[in-house]
Amino acid sequence: MKSGYKILWTQHSLHELKSTITFLEQNWTKKELQSFVTKLDHTVELISKTPQMFPSTLMNKKNIRKAVIDKNNNLYYQINAYSINILSVFSSQQHPNKRKS
Repeated sequence: MKSGYKILWTQHSLHELKSTITFLEQNWTKKELQSFVTKLDHTVELISKTPQMFPSTLMNKKNIRKAVIDKNNNLYYQINAYSINILSVFSSQQHPNKRKS
């Protein structure tokens, strides 16, 4: 993957990603899981090249943006001078009552 900004994953986002993948492995087919991984990789690549392309969240004071990976999964990130911090990989299927803005 070619990048403009360096991508940094927080411990929290890595934990959520692992949890999401475990959930998907148990509830989705291998083909659907591979599709998710491909979409995630593509989304991260887009963020690294053009981080402003995704909208700011309601938490705009913290400059947090939301990228939709697919209809059930969102990625939240923050733009810094030379890097992007991935803050969260949120799965609405795992937590339907905790949807973020």
